[in-house]
Amino acid sequence: MRIPTLAAMALIAASPALAEGDALVIGNSRYSAMQTLFGAARVAASAQAMRDKGFDVAEVQDADAPAMREAFGAFAEMLAEDAGGPVVIVLAGAFLHGTGGAYLLPVEDDGAIDEARVLTEAFPLDAALSVLEQYPGRAFLILGESAAEPEVGPWLRLGAGDLDIPQGVTVLRGPAADVARYAARDLARAGRLLSRAAADYALTLEGYAPQDLVIVQPEEAGAPQGATEPPLPDPEAPEAEAPEPAPEPEAPAVDPEDELARNLAQGADTAEGYDAYLSRFPEGAFAGAARQRLKAIEDEPFYQQRRAEEQLELDREARRAVQRDLTMLGFDTRGIDGIFGSGTRGAIKAWQKDEGVETSGYLTAGQIATIDTRAAARAAELEREAEQRQAELERQDRLFWGDMQGRGDEASIRAYLERFPDGAFVEDARALLREIERQREERAAASDRRARERAEAGGTVEAYRDYLETFPGGAFAAEAESRVRRLEQESGRVQDVAVARQEEAELNLNAVAKRLAEARLSQLGLPVGEVDGRFDEDTRRALRRYQETRGLRVSGYFDEQTVVRLLADGVLGND
Repeated sequence: MRIPTLAAMALIAASPALAEGDALVIGNSRYSAMQTLFGAARVAASAQAMRDKGFDVAEVQDADAPAMREAFGAFAEMLAEDAGGPVVIVLAGAFLHGTGGAYLLPVEDDGAIDEARVLTEAFPLDAALSVLEQYPGRAFLILGESAAEPEVGPWLRLGAGDLDIPQGVTVLRGPAADVARYAARDLARAGRLLSRAAADYALTLEGYAPQDLVIVQPEEAGAPQGATEPPLPDPEAPEAEAPEPAPEPEAPAVDPEDELARNLAQGADTAEGYDAYLSRFPEGAFAGAARQRLKAIEDEPFYQQRRAEEQLELDREARRAVQRDLTMLGFDTRGIDGIFGSGTRGAIKAWQKDEGVETSGYLTAGQIATIDTRAAARAAELEREAEQRQAELERQDRLFWGDMQGRGDEASIRAYLERFPDGAFVEDARALLREIERQREERAAASDRRARERAEAGGTVEAYRDYLETFPGGAFAAEAESRVRRLEQESGRVQDVAVARQEEAELNLNAVAKRLAEARLSQLGLPVGEVDGRFDEDTRRALRRYQETRGLRVSGYFDEQTVVRLLADGVLGND
């Protein structure tokens, strides 16, 4: 699951502001009436420490899904006035992960945690990483994982799992209690080396992690780094009488020329710009931040390509169009949501590799045009192939039905229904079968009818086999054999249907999108019944026929491949 609207808000171009940095802090602890995870709750102490350093902070504790989304939205709004300082996201609580990503669980009043709610309501780490990716070299994700072990089903596993960390993003993670101590004592501490803090608190440092990386720059040029400052109070220590705070020294005035040069360097955001600033103000008020940003740029192998793509100013719909086109060409973007996360970057790299061009993962205007042209051609080609397959399927349907009519026996009717369960003559075949069964029931002996009724009441393979053993030549033997075959086939499809249903739910198709999908199927000559946005059995049957003729996975449920093929022009989306 993603949060595309809020994530997109965080992509707005930076402009000067007074905040020294921006932070989001979510600490979830009470997942049931009997459970309090102190580490997660005490992470909130870091919020005040960052405020004291001049950060803008969005904070929420023990949050349900709406509260987490609201806090993330407030954080995204802060980033609209980014001043070039650290961008920090602190998440603590219970995490689950699966093939679609990792999630921070919300705190719900009923304490219920099921997979469907996790996938639709939990906070996705992909959203956090997608935002942080826009601030390489000064983007920090801090994860405190609690010891909560909610029961999970086949699609999710405990913990945050392995993260696909974007270039230039730093991740610090560990048990919630250890992260809480670090966050409250040292996170906002000026000049604190992150590598040393990770070692001191037994935390894992991942992603962008040069040895001299700090979150908060030293307050004075030449200030010592590392563990030279006294630690902040331990949030888990017994409370003591607070000493009188010492008066804070007045902040030294910043040279206007220094600030102007910093703003120019920040606006250009290039190695040349920061070099020019440092050449003029090697000991300037912003020299530490400039050096850290310069190092991040130099360590990023495709910085110029990323900046060139940013200058294209692709909006969300343009990005979604690129994702649809790549998917049409066979490159899996792991979502069509308008966010260029790790899945989309991987798809772009794979396409670039096939094209024999530099595999930067970032697109030029020319490459976007090429992808669009080829996707349109591929869509037309696939549609022609689908029309040929559909015509052949309809021809076979008519031939089989004509052959069945020539024979007119029960076995031929059942064979037709098994071969063409969604065929053009399926209702006629079922009507014939019902008439045959009615006539047979009238002729059948009472004991045979009772045995058949017992088999139907059981409704299992074993029940119908019991009938066949008792009446191997009974009036309902053909029906029982057909039911055994169908039940055995259905038992193998139960898990596939459950997965397909979940994939369709994750697309978040609204009523308008569903009506558009039904209308499109109807335009293709596939009867869906009333076009009302309700996916009933008529819709499922039409969709199965569509998937079969397009060479897609046949389930009767929508997945990304089916959506892309059905509406390649993009009218079907998540909004």
